[in-house]
Amino acid sequence: MSASGSALPAPSVGVIGGGFWGVALALAASRTGAEVLLYSRREQPQLKGGPRVVRDHAEVARARLLVIAVPSNAARTALRALGDHMDGSHLVIHGVRGLEGEALKTVSDLVREETPARRVGALGGPVQEDELREGRPSAMVCGSRFPEVHAAVTAAFQSEALRVYTTPDLQGLEWASALVGCLAIGVGFAEQAGAGPGLLAALISRAVDSAARIAAAAGAEERTMLGLGGYGDLLASIRLEGRPEVVLGKALARGRTLDEAVAEARLRVEAIPLIPRVVAFAKARRVDAGVFEALETILKGGAPRAVLDRMFAA
Repeated sequence: MSASGSALPAPSVGVIGGGFWGVALALAASRTGAEVLLYSRREQPQLKGGPRVVRDHAEVARARLLVIAVPSNAARTALRALGDHMDGSHLVIHGVRGLEGEALKTVSDLVREETPARRVGALGGPVQEDELREGRPSAMVCGSRFPEVHAAVTAAFQSEALRVYTTPDLQGLEWASALVGCLAIGVGFAEQAGAGPGLLAALISRAVDSAARIAAAAGAEERTMLGLGGYGDLLASIRLEGRPEVVLGKALARGRTLDEAVAEARLRVEAIPLIPRVVAFAKARRVDAGVFEALETILKGGAPRAVLDRMFAA
């Protein structure tokens, strides 16, 4: 049964994914007064008095605005299970920092393939999980071609502590979020390897420029990568020593193996399988991917000095 067929009052927001990011998004929405359902397979004792945890896709799909907050490798399966309980009235957004498979499909592509929803969007920008969870001031971006999606996301999430910006460039925001995750590894690596402020600024500027050209080759607008959803997101990572990608990069610069670095990061790092796919994508389209080739070298255990020289020369 679809959400529109339920006799019960429809909740405002349904969040699918009980990890750190899903919980943070559910808490942020509940602070605006929204009635929030969180689909989670695990217990969430910290949510007492806030979002209500459910374990049934049909129940969470009673919400008109659905938020997908699962890893990219689990997104298709989650959407397929959810799609049986949806119809064209649903608005679907996601906060996934990854692209699927060798084809580098965005999660909005998967939403269209696996569900009847067509009004889709994505969340991105510099906001971090702990800021959302604790209600500290921050900002995020909603990307969608549909004004009603922007309106619903703003109503659900914007508060005194959280500003929601919007862009019609959904493709650009999804690619920017994914590519920033990759570049954040380089930021952590460079900092640990001894790059000073000047060199770090040069590396970041060149890296963002390279990422913008790659995103444009995928159909995005270059300026999206240069805005809050790209540059702003990456700048935030400089101050976040606990961001998994930054932790991973620093561990690799200290000589840890990739497995050891992943263990230190503790959370799944979407960028690890994504980086070589981005390199292949760029080469196939004859777009310079020097920075991402350097990131691939980092994952393979390249020496810090040599990698920094490669990144700067890109």
